Amino acid sequence: MTEIKDFINNQVEPLQSNDFIVDVQNIFLDFEYTHFPIIENDVFIGSIGRDEAEMYTSTDSINEHKYGLHRFFVREKMNWFDVFEEFSKNHTNILPILDEKNQYLGFYELDDVLHFLNETTFIKENGGIIVIEKNTNDFTFSQITQIIESNDAKILGLFISYSDSETTQITVKTTLNNFNEIIQTFRRYNYTILSEHQEDSYLNSLKERSDYLDKYLSI
Repeated sequence: MTEIKDFINNQVEPLQSNDFIVDVQNIFLDFEYTHFPIIENDVFIGSIGRDEAEMYTSTDSINEHKYGLHRFFVREKMNWFDVFEEFSKNHTNILPILDEKNQYLGFYELDDVLHFLNETTFIKENGGIIVIEKNTNDFTFSQITQIIESNDAKILGLFISYSDSETTQITVKTTLNNFNEIIQTFRRYNYTILSEHQEDSYLNSLKERSDYLDKYLSI
């Protein structure tokens, strides 16, 4: 599988701190970037935002607006999930990439990272997704793994989709082996099932009883 670092973009050169705002504005005319990286002596000093660049005077130098640069970036060896998180956290579609000495290496584009995600096992492989919830202090990943593997299924991916001091929600993707049994086992271990599933025999049974009661009451 392609590694995320294979998506490092070097085709568009970063701007220098002594370039002019008009150069930034021209970049934003040519590309749909929300931000664009600025370097000084090959060292990244921040990214200038599209919204700010539109308000600045075209003849100003970038140096005059260094205080307004955005400082977010990712490291070359960061994994895809951390990179994706940085996109979301900074509301951007471009992320500068630095080495350990803060030398600028290039940038990631959001569309490329989304393409990479589509090739991961979590997205690409057929399977079922279960969203479960439990008290934050009571769940463990080892228990979740044990529940799934004890039903002869495999985990294709999982992550914490919400957490606070009281409850934690975990999104799990598994192979489809014994999917209903997995759901019922989670319930026996006091997990709440937040997602709906056609395979869920417990909910199907409740629905059948409800339908029967409705018919009885209408007689």
